[in-house]
Amino acid sequence: MREAAARDPHPSWRSRDGQLAALERLVRENAPAIAEAIRSDFGNRSLHETQLLEIFPSLEGIRYTRRHLKSWMRPERRHVSLWFLPGRARVLHQPLGVVGIIVPWNYPLYLAVGPLTAALAAGNRAMVKMSEYTPATSELFARLVAKYFADDAVVVVQGDAEVAQAFAKLPFGHLLFTGSTKVGYSVMRAAAENLTPVTLELGGKSPAILGPDYPLEKFAERVVVGKTMNAGQTCIAPDYVLVPAGQEHAFIAAAQKAVNACYPDILRTPDYSSIVSERHYRRLLGLVEDARGQGAEVVPLSATAEPDAATRRIPPVALRNVTPGMQVMQEEIFGPLLPVVPYRDLDEAIAYVNARPNPLALYYFDEDRSRIDRVLEKTLSGGVTINDTILHIAQDSLPFGGVGESGKGHYHGFEGFEAFSKKKAVFFQSRLNGMGLFKPPYGRLFERMVKFLLR
Repeated sequence: MREAAARDPHPSWRSRDGQLAALERLVRENAPAIAEAIRSDFGNRSLHETQLLEIFPSLEGIRYTRRHLKSWMRPERRHVSLWFLPGRARVLHQPLGVVGIIVPWNYPLYLAVGPLTAALAAGNRAMVKMSEYTPATSELFARLVAKYFADDAVVVVQGDAEVAQAFAKLPFGHLLFTGSTKVGYSVMRAAAENLTPVTLELGGKSPAILGPDYPLEKFAERVVVGKTMNAGQTCIAPDYVLVPAGQEHAFIAAAQKAVNACYPDILRTPDYSSIVSERHYRRLLGLVEDARGQGAEVVPLSATAEPDAATRRIPPVALRNVTPGMQVMQEEIFGPLLPVVPYRDLDEAIAYVNARPNPLALYYFDEDRSRIDRVLEKTLSGGVTINDTILHIAQDSLPFGGVGESGKGHYHGFEGFEAFSKKKAVFFQSRLNGMGLFKPPYGRLFERMVKFLLR
């Protein structure tokens, strides 16, 4: 692949658009098979949910990129100081060569195709490491990539954590990893052996905050939708809610209504996803028992309260009276458990969020613009949706990425093109210029010029 990149170090727009067209055909022509592979990997994943959350945004992201790629590739004009006129300054976006993408299990299509779209748009070759937790999807994606792309353009790598660690040590031009913060540390250490630049899309505990006057039922409904997508196995799912003190019971009642409206028979409906593996299923049940053992009240949000081990389905639950020492408040939940935390005033809610690692997402519900601005200005998170959840990730015109423990760098849209490009600074000197005044031997004219410059 590196030899191929060296032979064609700056692919034309037509070449890049052709690669993106091939990726679009791969997804569009094989959508039913991809959805079925993801369903089988999870035990159950709603085919409609896969269409909504993986296939549609993958295609939309490719189409958005194809519409804008020609303008992104144009040299960017920059300002030139008076002293260097009539010279010209430009920024060229140059391909990095061969780049790496490490894909998680929770959205195995979207989180492979999204970064791959950016990498191909930037003119790179790509190696994609799929997750061992989604073997059917990984195998299918590997076969499809081999069918739609030359083996010196895109390849898929499969294997366990050891393979992923070796993958991260390869001398890529850039490496994008999506996964947990814990694994993100090890990926960054491995990449550092080659000084490989990295984009880390991690996670964290993303809060949803109910403003003082926002309708409670609407808040509960939108939080429930964001929380129960993929049974909470989403990096930007609401991890916990902050509600005004005294409204905890009312919120839980509204959340129960919303859950039962979406999933009337949650253990049998094809619309509710299973937990991806026995290991993650047991981890989530352990979080509930740890919280219960330390005094939390566990409140079922579904008419069906008990988990089903055979299908690895866990009905959503709310957790009241949670404390910072509980595991459920220390680690990203990544499942259908929803701690409910009361606050006395908005400053206390902001302080609660700021006392913890920066989240990947934050959701604030309010119609008061001054309070919205306070939350936006006084908290630091990867991204924000106001008066809903999840939707900022669906905007291809917005960058997506974390900050601090929730990630490093951005992609999606133009920011993805930039992430996989080298921004090369270029200055064009003019035949007529005044730089001769600034070379030795230095004399009285030079001293006058310097005195004027330093005035």
